Amino acid sequence: MAGHIYIVGMGPGDKSMMTEEAYSAMEQADVIVGYTVYIDLVKEHFPEKDFFTTPMRKEIERCRACYDFAIEGKNVAFICSGDAGVYGMAAPMYELLPEYENANSDISEASITVIPGVTAAISGAAMLGSPINHDFCVISLSDLLTPWEVIEVRLKAAIQGDFAIAIYNPSSHKRHDYLQKACDIMLAAGADESRACGYVENIGREGSKAKVCTLLELRNTQVNMFTTVFIGSSRSEIINNKLVTPRGYKI
Repeated sequence: MAGHIYIVGMGPGDKSMMTEEAYSAMEQADVIVGYTVYIDLVKEHFPEKDFFTTPMRKEIERCRACYDFAIEGKNVAFICSGDAGVYGMAAPMYELLPEYENANSDISEASITVIPGVTAAISGAAMLGSPINHDFCVISLSDLLTPWEVIEVRLKAAIQGDFAIAIYNPSSHKRHDYLQKACDIMLAAGADESRACGYVENIGREGSKAKVCTLLELRNTQVNMFTTVFIGSSRSEIINNKLVTPRGYKI
């Protein structure tokens, strides 16, 4: 009989920011699978568990390992940073599912449970104040899987629709100027230079910090890959050093 696979959103990684359901799934698992950095964040809590890790860009290998362990009868916790369904591994696991179902492996849709976690848009917003308190969207600046031309269209549409925006993956060693490019696109799409913005580094981890700024100031800011950026809507404000997007209540 096949084991069960829990695709676990573990939030930022700190135990205090995991849901009880997420932590329980890891406790019940025979093996915990994940990206090396994420495994390092939880390893101390589960010293008796078996672990399977792969580096970045080996995501599908991790997915297949989960299925292989389950076929052996093991219960698996497949951990993802933030939420498993927000730039996480829930989608590729379901995309691979028909292959394993058709192989008569006892694997089925009932073999998988997705457990939600606190994604960076939520945890980062809490640190900044209330930047996504009205309609908002989430856009990743990583062009590993999405062409930059598509990202550019989405940024323009978000400004034209006057959404607040949470930006994931704003920078890396190879994409050090992508946030600057994104800011230029938003400015060209009609966003004012003084639009209220902010960013949070290392959410829920050591060295965490939050800062508010204008869009022009953000354009000239260097951030790292562990940063989540927030672009306010045209109605967002910086109030007492907090980024606030009003819902529209009469105050």
